[in-house]
Amino acid sequence: MTTAAATLPHAPKKAQSRVLVIEDDPDIAGMLTLHLRAEGFEIAVESSGEAGLERLRRERPDLLVLDLMLPGIDGLHVCRKVREGGDYLPIIILSAKSSETQRVVGLELGADDYLTKPFSMNELIARIHAVLRRMAAAAQLADQRAGAIRHGDLHIDPIAREVRMRDREIALTSKEFDLLALFARHTGRVFRRSELLDEIWGHTHDGYEHTVNTHINRLRAKIERDPANPHYILTVWGVGYRFSPSVQDAAGSLA
Repeated sequence: MTTAAATLPHAPKKAQSRVLVIEDDPDIAGMLTLHLRAEGFEIAVESSGEAGLERLRRERPDLLVLDLMLPGIDGLHVCRKVREGGDYLPIIILSAKSSETQRVVGLELGADDYLTKPFSMNELIARIHAVLRRMAAAAQLADQRAGAIRHGDLHIDPIAREVRMRDREIALTSKEFDLLALFARHTGRVFRRSELLDEIWGHTHDGYEHTVNTHINRLRAKIERDPANPHYILTVWGVGYRFSPSVQDAAGSLA
């Protein structure tokens, strides 16, 4: 395995993607930790299949780097157990076994990629990026088909009527959800309070614009890092509100 620092250019990766390494060789595990952390990944390491599966029961990484030759439960068994679970976890297998049969078995068990030892660290990092890009593209396509909306850390699922912020579920009332979904579907559009009343509450609430203000304040308290200086739901003075998915947009706006 080459130990030179990874220098190949890569497409931008998901910030702080979490990688679990299951590898019993301490030298290889240490080298993986060093280089993957230098790439900006969060790394956890386990040295046996049993410990790796136990960690997977407690935590959910974004990708698994899995050695085949492990003490006790081997890597193929770990791969099989992971694929029996409900959520899809991308897996890259590392193995000293270079035979085509071993590679085929690993891929048929559900591994996303397979590297033979000794391997290039640059190549492993490139393959990790490639797998994560494919996963992100698949998730985006699934969201589009389901009508889901993503803006940075904010994920809105209109079918399940769920909102997640940085992978944490946010509990919203029905009206709060409807408001947020309306904003998120029309980024940059300025809504007057009267328009929001018509869209969310109906004409029977005409004149009760303070209802909009109250719900906006509650939404900000739930989704904004600093509700007093919001980045998502911005006030347009004298008009109403608009939704801005980017911090850059929000930085130049009064709220």
